Amino acid sequence: MDLLDDVIGAYGGIERWRQIDAITVHQRVGGVLWALKGVDGIINDSTVEIRLHEQRTWLRPAPTPDIRLSFSPDRVAIESDDPAPHTVEELTTPRNSFAGHVLETPWSTLQLAYFSGYAMWTYLSEPYSLTLPGVYTEQLGDWHEQGRTWRRLSVQYPDTIATHSANQVLYIDAEGLIRRRDYAVEISANSPAAHYSSDFQSVDGIVIPTSRLVYGRDATGHRVEDPVLVSIDLDNVTVS
Repeated sequence: MDLLDDVIGAYGGIERWRQIDAITVHQRVGGVLWALKGVDGIINDSTVEIRLHEQRTWLRPAPTPDIRLSFSPDRVAIESDDPAPHTVEELTTPRNSFAGHVLETPWSTLQLAYFSGYAMWTYLSEPYSLTLPGVYTEQLGDWHEQGRTWRRLSVQYPDTIATHSANQVLYIDAEGLIRRRDYAVEISANSPAAHYSSDFQSVDGIVIPTSRLVYGRDATGHRVEDPVLVSIDLDNVTVS
């Protein structure tokens, strides 16, 4: 069994993931990123819904109960949240709107929808998304951190999948759980990040980490302890 198979097995197995259409969670987010980008308070206490077999995400409320944010790689929108939603505002080819951004460049609400939409889809769809067409993985050498040894898996995403960066590295424990991921946030001047997952829960046959902490990463590959860039705590996880 290769490392990717080990991971998929630890999260419930590929057959169970193929049966799932949607995952919905309630999230509370924190960290310094949101205020830095001028979008604090919009999705701090929100419900996230993803479609597993297509890259779609909705966040609601955002921030009022009648509004939701809608994400796909080629379009983001602010929509009314009702049985027949209408578009309040939209942005096509949203990744292009981040050209020239640095870490301190503020985001619009539509840019927040893009970042949070692709980020939460990446997190909640994993490890199933690692099996999608065009995704390439390769096992790297082990990594030692605070007395733990983690296996590493390099991931290369195709242009058809919106995510932090085309190349990412996953750190996997002895049970096959993804404990850390490294990436560069391309839409924010390639800011390097070390992203940790914990509090894994089994929900209807799959495994979901319910706590995430994101730090900066230094030139040696180690996390920068202060400040916490992003924190994400999940509850009310449902799959359908």
